[in-house]
Amino acid sequence: MSPRIAIVGGGHNGLVCAAYLARAGFQVTLFERRDRVGGACVTEQLWPGYHVSRAAYLLSLFRPRIVAELGLLGRGLELLPRSPSSCTPLPDGRSLVLGSGAADSDEIRRFSPRDAEAYPRYQAQLGRIADALEPLLDEAPPPARPRRPSDLRAWWSAARAGWALGSEIPRALPLLFGSARSVLEEHFEGDALKATLATDAVIGAFAGPSTPGTGYVLFHHALGAPGGRRGAWAYVRGGMGALSDALADACRSFGVSIRTGCAVHAIRTRGGRATGVVLERGREVEADAVVSGLTPHATLEAIDDPRAVPEGDRRALEAIDYRSPVVKLNLALAELPRFRCGDRDRLPLSGTIHVGPPDLDGLDEAFAEAAAGRPSSRPMIELTLPSTVDDSLAPPGRHVASIFAQYAPLRPAGAEDWSALKERIASRVLGALDEAAPGFSERIEQMEVLAAPDLEREFGLTGGNIFHGAMTPRSLLFARPIAGWAGYRTSVEALYLCGAGTHPGGGVMGAPGRNAAARVRTDLGRRAG
Repeated sequence: MSPRIAIVGGGHNGLVCAAYLARAGFQVTLFERRDRVGGACVTEQLWPGYHVSRAAYLLSLFRPRIVAELGLLGRGLELLPRSPSSCTPLPDGRSLVLGSGAADSDEIRRFSPRDAEAYPRYQAQLGRIADALEPLLDEAPPPARPRRPSDLRAWWSAARAGWALGSEIPRALPLLFGSARSVLEEHFEGDALKATLATDAVIGAFAGPSTPGTGYVLFHHALGAPGGRRGAWAYVRGGMGALSDALADACRSFGVSIRTGCAVHAIRTRGGRATGVVLERGREVEADAVVSGLTPHATLEAIDDPRAVPEGDRRALEAIDYRSPVVKLNLALAELPRFRCGDRDRLPLSGTIHVGPPDLDGLDEAFAEAAAGRPSSRPMIELTLPSTVDDSLAPPGRHVASIFAQYAPLRPAGAEDWSALKERIASRVLGALDEAAPGFSERIEQMEVLAAPDLEREFGLTGGNIFHGAMTPRSLLFARPIAGWAGYRTSVEALYLCGAGTHPGGGVMGAPGRNAAARVRTDLGRRAG
């Protein structure tokens, strides 16, 4: 009889893990608390006729091999590449548009001839480092202390990646361990270009561009290649939930039993080993292994016997940084905005529109305000209008918009509650957009505002952190989420992790789910033998 696997959480990584395990012949049951699968990768009809990517809103990092191996393009997944990929309207009426390939240098030359020459070199350097390190995304990280032959193979893979870096190592180290500011100032002089690129370094992180470790977050967002082009981003036709729907279709075709509206109240253990899950009303489902797609914190809280986790591991898990500066606004618009841009007839609206501090100092100041307990007076804003390329998302002539804004403080100051704080932040965000695109607020028909507590309540993101924990160098590879729980195994036998809190980290990537499935196959195959 094939081993029984219980997967806790139907986010995209849980779905990926379930599909690969079922395809390998395991009996897999997936339990999802909400009424739909996808976790934070969902499309929801918030208002009649408006279909919103409620949390995650763009696709770049998802591993192409998963698309191919699970046949997702034949299951309804359709990517809509964006060109250009981004535009930044500036207070002086100029605008910077990037993501049009060879035209980028000409665009940058309007601001700085030197930066126009440096930009292709910068992109090429990122590409070379990504090419060298990318193989590490698709396998378990090397453990701190090798104990099995497979552990030595993982270290050999890491050594090969280091060898492949070769002469790039001196340039890779600041990128992987330093601040985004140090990386960007080494290459560029123009404020608009540096501020635009820096958003990828601080998005979702309670950090400013001068914070050490943001260089890696900048690099992490350059790893994707939808459609075969490094660093590109795409919309998903039908919203991000269409990816989760395609994954669910793959799961069912391989025999996965998907149970939505079915919360797991506890992970049952016996003698230091996971033996199944406990559902509502105390109903138990036995399993030979349990795989959690929840955050490491939520997984720890779900284990029924605190003694199953060594005290040192427990302390390390409780110390994970889940701070989040994020506020997500979902909008229904009566019509498209029109941005001030004196240097062109009309700003392209198909890509990400960056509004906010025009330089690195402004981004650092925005973060400093939040760190001091105040919402940023000039927030960093990423606005996308997916309905400009996908007319299935809104009624004819209408549009949907996603706004990803920061920085929110970790908690309201004084007597203010989250409801009042969200209203204040939303007011500042819309005020900034009204400055850049007069009348923006007047076009809003409906609006939802999600802050960190909402993201935790709705999608299970501890602290509202979109990466299941900070993506700092101390929390990567064999230290993600902690050394004792790295490589998808936990200190509880037969309990595994497959979420973004594991290597290689956050974003709609799928790699943690695929890699965790490989680990489970190896371990259960060894026991069966």
